Amino acid sequence: MLVNCAAYQDGKKLADIAQSQIHDYLARPGCFVWVALLDATDAEIDEMSREFHLHPLAVEDARHGHQRPKIEEYGDELFTVLHVVEAAGEDLRVGEVSIFTSPSGVLSIRNRTELGLQSVRTRCEREPELLRHGAGYVLYALMDKVVDRYFPLLDALETELEAIEERIFANTSPRANIEALYYVKQKVTTLKHATAPLMDAVGKLYGGRVPQVCHGLGEYFRDVYDHLVRLNQSLDSLRDTVATAIQVNLAMITIGESEVTKRLAAYAALVAVPTMVAGVYGMNFEHMPELKWVWGYPFALFVMTAIDIVLFRRFRKAKWL
Repeated sequence: MLVNCAAYQDGKKLADIAQSQIHDYLARPGCFVWVALLDATDAEIDEMSREFHLHPLAVEDARHGHQRPKIEEYGDELFTVLHVVEAAGEDLRVGEVSIFTSPSGVLSIRNRTELGLQSVRTRCEREPELLRHGAGYVLYALMDKVVDRYFPLLDALETELEAIEERIFANTSPRANIEALYYVKQKVTTLKHATAPLMDAVGKLYGGRVPQVCHGLGEYFRDVYDHLVRLNQSLDSLRDTVATAIQVNLAMITIGESEVTKRLAAYAALVAVPTMVAGVYGMNFEHMPELKWVWGYPFALFVMTAIDIVLFRRFRKAKWL
């Protein structure tokens, strides 16, 4: 579906144009066309490929989707794939934006995403001095918007992890805590897959040999790179914290099992003393000591009770009971 199609020159918007006018505006010197598609069909992609003269390998990637984040250079054309990660309830939904950038135009194809990028167009049109850089600035603005949307997700994951850590020491279900921690780890991995490959790709857009379409925008792409570095460092730290929390939770389970084992051992010792005494007097030998003593039965009960009291106090002092 065609979302937007507009022509720009010298940092200003010329007009919203029809799809049939794209070819005419692409032929104008110093003019570039920005087309945005949503969940494009193969026919729409093929038509835009003919209009913008896109490289067939890049078109094939855009058509099939499910690519890793990357930036590939085909002559004076850049093909960029960004992962759009969005919150969907308690889950994370991963969409994709494919961006074709050349001196004469920008084609963005958004797939499997709910949140639009209309605000990027508004931002670019509000900054004509920067938009004079042409299609390269549009690429920067789109990348900056996608990367900035990662930060609220990271903050939400950190908050979720803090809540789980509090539950670990609140005698809640250990199994539920481990499941929640693995769930957080899965979402951290999802964000990591979106940011780590992109960081390596963006590093090629400033310093050294910069693609033609990105000339004059090195400091802007370096800013995106800095954001990605910060994101990746935070995700690495968060992943380590999750691993530590899992180990702590498992240690708490082990400690709890040890406490139960000590209690069972203490109670078994308390039961063993009267069992032993009663077992001796239950052997039914004829010449058993004190067998005919009138105080023998109360005395045996007293001895068993006294020993159990001593053992109970010792176990309580050792915090086994």
